[in-house]
Amino acid sequence: MMSNPSLSSPESGGPTEAAQVRRYFIIGERRFSNYWWACVILLGAFGFLMTGFASYLGHSLLVFNGNNDINFFPQGLVMSFYGSLGLLLSLYWWLLIFWNVGGGFNEFNKREGFIRLFRWGYPGKNRKIDLYYSLKDVEAIRVEFKEGLDAQRTIYLKLKGKREIPLTGIGQPMSIREIEKQASELANFLQVSLEGF
Repeated sequence: MMSNPSLSSPESGGPTEAAQVRRYFIIGERRFSNYWWACVILLGAFGFLMTGFASYLGHSLLVFNGNNDINFFPQGLVMSFYGSLGLLLSLYWWLLIFWNVGGGFNEFNKREGFIRLFRWGYPGKNRKIDLYYSLKDVEAIRVEFKEGLDAQRTIYLKLKGKREIPLTGIGQPMSIREIEKQASELANFLQVSLEGF
């Protein structure tokens, strides 16, 4: 998701530069919903593992229940398996949040005549995705709406002789009003046409 623009880069000094540089921040994996689900899955997995372990020892986790209602084979074993899978999934989710995969920014710099698209990826050789394009190559800003069960609202940057580049983040759709506002602001700032309405 593209957040509201910072009208100047952090090193800029004043209002004249603010009119020349726009930076839209992209929220990657550090969304509230990801924190929520990573915590829920971690707690659920821990509960399954503890129940499986308690059934292996022949004890009950419930204080008020004196007898063990769950046999280790097959119920306790299956619960241990699901708990282990849940822990691995939760660990993966927490790593995505820590690495902030998909996070970054889109910078439009009229002063120096370039567009910079920066994203964080998975650890490795290509962890930083840092693309530069000339402002002269921008043909239009295009908006695409796909409604339905898998609703998608995306802003694209159309460049001469190149494919369209998505500017919005994935995983957290924006409202139609937000998409329209940001797309029209960006088209006005770049002085190019706005397509898709």
